[in-house]
Amino acid sequence: MAALRALADAVWPAVPSGALVLVPVGSTEQHGPHLPLDTDTVIARAVARTAAEALAPRTLVAPPMAYGASGEHAHFPGTVSIGHEALLAVIVELARSLSLWAGRVVFVNGHGGNTATLDTALGLLRAEGHDVAWTGCEVPGGDAHAGSTETSVLLHLAPERVRLDAAVAGDTRPLAVLLPDLIARGVRAVSPTGVLGDPAGASAEEGRRAMESMVSATVRRITAWTVDGRGRLADPAHPRVVRR
Repeated sequence: MAALRALADAVWPAVPSGALVLVPVGSTEQHGPHLPLDTDTVIARAVARTAAEALAPRTLVAPPMAYGASGEHAHFPGTVSIGHEALLAVIVELARSLSLWAGRVVFVNGHGGNTATLDTALGLLRAEGHDVAWTGCEVPGGDAHAGSTETSVLLHLAPERVRLDAAVAGDTRPLAVLLPDLIARGVRAVSPTGVLGDPAGASAEEGRRAMESMVSATVRRITAWTVDGRGRLADPAHPRVVRR
């Protein structure tokens, strides 16, 4: 990524007026015995950076938000969750600050547990008149957590960080079936390994295709700029896809 695509690398006179700013939002949470704790952040940052290359030249990628709402993973060592209220406050204040000099602000979310907080925060910000929105890094048909989808993406982005020899299958039932137990008792009660899905068959090539899909969707949504009442950007190609 060119130096002026990264907000952290810029000097203030070089920051373009009215820039589009992409803010990756991830998490620090368990991703089974084979994927790193920052998997969601790695994916969100990569999607934002690659999308920025395809968007207008006045596009910047902010440093990622590496902590999110991960209470469902709290019983696994290494997980760091700041919860809904703290995440809400950070998103709102960050967007208010960016809006002082940026044009549009888009939060690029890599963690499903952040969804409700983003809906609330972006709804509030848009009611205040800020030109902000959010979009998710979803892969249609992908499995839920630390399964084949995320393992493939990490094999593409950072293969040296994937411990395939430790990969094991978790609960492979559909997320809709698991959700009541996940909400009531957390991930560990459903899957002692922390995996929801099966990493078997994951490949870097599948990860490359998944990344292309996520980046293309992000670019389409930002370009179309159709925002609903929750601040979500609609995908003109797949309007009914919902972030897991």
